[in-house]
Amino acid sequence: MAKKGNRVQVILECTEHRKSGKPGASRYITTKNKKNTPDRMELKKYNPVLKKMTVHREIK
Repeated sequence: MAKKGNRVQVILECTEHRKSGKPGASRYITTKNKKNTPDRMELKKYNPVLKKMTVHREIK
């Protein structure tokens, strides 16, 4: 039986990776509580292709 609640899985994608022109994409999967954070999440995560910390934004 599935869990009930406000917690949903979201995908975070690097914002700087597209601008760099390098192939691939840096993505992370995490969870968030929809009730506490209704807007899109934005976290600083490590991008292994660019080899630095970058801003990762929630995608649809």
